[in-house]
Amino acid sequence: MTLPDRMSGVILTGHGGPETLQWRDDLPVPAPGRGEVVVRVAAAGVNNTDINLRVGWYSKGDGDAEDASWGGTPVALPLIQGIDVCGRIAAVGDGVDPARIGERVLVEPCLREAEGRELETPRFLGSDCDGGFAQYTRIAARHAHAVDSALTDVELASFPCSYSTAENMLTRAGLGAGETVLITGASGGVGSAAVQLARARGARVIAVTSPAKAPLLAELGAERTLGRDDDPVAVLGADSVDVAVDLVAGPTWPRLLDVLRPGGRYAVAGAVAGPIVELDVRTLYLKDLSFFGCTVLEPEVFANLIGRIERREIRPLVAETFPLHAIAAAQEAFADKGYVGKIVLEVP
Repeated sequence: MTLPDRMSGVILTGHGGPETLQWRDDLPVPAPGRGEVVVRVAAAGVNNTDINLRVGWYSKGDGDAEDASWGGTPVALPLIQGIDVCGRIAAVGDGVDPARIGERVLVEPCLREAEGRELETPRFLGSDCDGGFAQYTRIAARHAHAVDSALTDVELASFPCSYSTAENMLTRAGLGAGETVLITGASGGVGSAAVQLARARGARVIAVTSPAKAPLLAELGAERTLGRDDDPVAVLGADSVDVAVDLVAGPTWPRLLDVLRPGGRYAVAGAVAGPIVELDVRTLYLKDLSFFGCTVLEPEVFANLIGRIERREIRPLVAETFPLHAIAAAQEAFADKGYVGKIVLEVP
C-alpha cells in the first residue's frame, strides 16, 4: 500500500484550554522505519491523560509546565495526542512481515521500543511521541497487537489505555480468586474496566460510585456498591478488604488503608480528587501493607488483555462517540463525568 503524503489530525500546540487543540489537514504522514509499522487509525479513545497533559496537570513545578509529561520531562510540542488506538496496519518497515498489512490491531500504549531500539525508560503513546488523534500513527511492530474480534473499531478503541491500566493494577497487586477488592472511581474508564477484570479473576468486587451508576456497575460484576461519601470502614468494617484499587486519592484517602486487611495491597493509578494525601506511616508498617504505583505496564499485561477481549470475558462500555474534529466537545463531555465507560473519537 502506498501511503499519502499528508493527513488530517489534531495537534496540541501548548498547555492550556481547548484552544490549544488545532485541527490540521496538512500533517505529514509518518513513514515506517526498521521494525516499525504505520497504522491507519479508525478510532481513538478520550482519556484523563489527554486533558491532564494539555493543562499541565502532571507538572509539580510553579505552573510553567516544564515537567508536564508523565515522566516529569518537557513535552515536545506540537504533539499529536491519543493513547487509545484501533486501526489497521497500512505499511511496514524493513524486518516486518509484509503479510501484516491490513491486519486489525490495537496499539499497546506503554512503549518499550521506538525507532528500532529498546528504550531504557518506557514511553507513552500520545504523550512522549505522536499518537492516535490523526489518520496515521507509527509504532514499533511489537506494540501493534493483532486482535480477532467481532467488536467495532469504536468498541475496540475503548480498551487499550483504561483496560490495560486496570489489568496492570490487578496484576501488580496480585488479586486472586476469592479475594475482595474495593475499587474507587468505579464508573470511569479505568474503574469500570477494573470491575470487569477483577470479576473475571473470580474476585469479590465492591465499587465506589454514585447511586445513579450503581445498577450498571452491578451488571458489570460489582457485588456491592458504596456511595462516594460513604465511609468504607463504617459500612464494611475495618480490615475487611484484601486489595484497594484507587483512582481518586484526595482527602478521604486514609480510609482506604483503614479498610485494608493486615497484609493488604493498595494499587493507585489516578488522583482525580487531589494528589496530596495524609499518610500515617504507622498504619503502613503495623499492618504490613504493600503499595503499588502503577503506570508502566508489566510486559505480559497487554497480551493478556487481548486474550480476554477475544474470549469475550470483558465487554466495551462506549458512552458516546464524536468525530475527531469535535475533540473539544468530546473532552467537555468527558469532563462532565455524567456517564459510565469511555468516550471515543471516530477518525475520518
